[in-house]
Amino acid sequence: MADDAIRCDACPVLCYIKPGRTGSCDRYANADGQLVRIDPHVVLERAVSRGDTVVAFLEKSREWDGALVSGEETFVTAIGAGTTYPDYKPAPFIISSEVAGVDMVTVVTEGIFSYCGVKLKIDTDRHLGAECSTVRAQGEAVGHVTTNEYGSQMLSLGGVRHLTGGSRHEGTATCDTLLNLCNGKAVELIIENGATIIAQANKAPIVDGVQEERMRVGCGSATIGMFAKQWFGKVDEVVVVDDHITGVLSEHQAGKLLGVPESGIAMKGRRSTPGRYFRVAEPGTSWGGTNIVDPLSILGPFDREVARPGLRLLMVSTTGEHYAYFELDDTLYPVEKELPAALRESVARIRENCEPALCTALFMGGAGGSLRAGVTENPVKLTHSVRDALTRVTCGGAPVYVWPGGGITIMADVSRMPENAFGYVPTPALVAPIEFTLKLSDYATLGGYMDHVRPLSSINRDEEGRRRLAARPDNPWPLASEKSEK
Repeated sequence: MADDAIRCDACPVLCYIKPGRTGSCDRYANADGQLVRIDPHVVLERAVSRGDTVVAFLEKSREWDGALVSGEETFVTAIGAGTTYPDYKPAPFIISSEVAGVDMVTVVTEGIFSYCGVKLKIDTDRHLGAECSTVRAQGEAVGHVTTNEYGSQMLSLGGVRHLTGGSRHEGTATCDTLLNLCNGKAVELIIENGATIIAQANKAPIVDGVQEERMRVGCGSATIGMFAKQWFGKVDEVVVVDDHITGVLSEHQAGKLLGVPESGIAMKGRRSTPGRYFRVAEPGTSWGGTNIVDPLSILGPFDREVARPGLRLLMVSTTGEHYAYFELDDTLYPVEKELPAALRESVARIRENCEPALCTALFMGGAGGSLRAGVTENPVKLTHSVRDALTRVTCGGAPVYVWPGGGITIMADVSRMPENAFGYVPTPALVAPIEFTLKLSDYATLGGYMDHVRPLSSINRDEEGRRRLAARPDNPWPLASEKSEK
């Protein structure tokens, strides 16, 4: 290597970096012969009362502009802190502070996650693709479609097999997709034999060029149950069209209890229980997540022994986006007419009860080797401490869900984390902040690096390269006890 280059050991790539240049991850640089972390280290501050004055959060950037507050109100995150790689190094920051009279310690590191991914929840009533269908980005497989949950389509993106088990381009495309989603940027995803989606955390999804507005109020059967009373006496029959469970008012238990008479309607599809039908049509992006354009296509001829001319029929989707009103003519054929004013309110009520459509990106990762070894020389003790709720885990100060069972598998809503909290290394892998907070005495018990514990005051004196943000008021404060948060 060149005489003036230095070697970075922050990840397995081991870049040689010349003065004034950055490594391939754009996270570390050579500054006059010193290896430095480029991005600022983020410290969160919690607003507190000072006499009659309350330190306010800045709504737009949440940038902190006040003086440093006490240790109880200051939390050192892992964003910009650096990594423990290679595994034998203690975490970059092991910070002690006193909280409510108790000595606490927070172990801070940016983890290099090869075993990670994003669980993407897309609120839509439209069919995006069959389960197990491949999801592609930049032409490469980056995940697959998983289960359909009430009003939402779920995608599983990333994972070690896509990051490291395929071609180099597949790994790069996967890493790039995960990084953009976790940092709140929009990505284009194409589902094989399905839809094209523009997804961005906490934003409405765009499906095949159309921005979604709302998720369903419920399945067709649930919609019947919720609005049966509002339809009673104003219409003779209601069909709520749904890809999964289509509801029919006169046959449904809600209709029976109200005394709605039989209409003689004949539904296509498979009858489940009274008033509930499966597979009335194929999945799609039209009425109720089906492929139908004409709602009458799911009906057979009305029973001439039961139906009568003039019978009033409302057909509506589970979002209220599609609706049509019919009356039977003398041949008992439904003739479309203008929706009566008495029914407009109920259709509007369905739409009102549909929540806004959003994309939710949940970062999911398994905290393994260097993460746990950076906390203690006996990593399994950290796993046990987390499982026993002695250690609280956060990502950039945001709360995480720790999955039960072995290991430390976490899941965090990226929209609750500070902006641009994630990075990458070109191995490829995602770099995510992770913090472990516990009592100092418990840290000593699990065999922590007590000789590397440094007081919060040492952070306070070193302001260069540090960025202070106001903590999100809707996040639990990482240093507070669970009791004080309730």
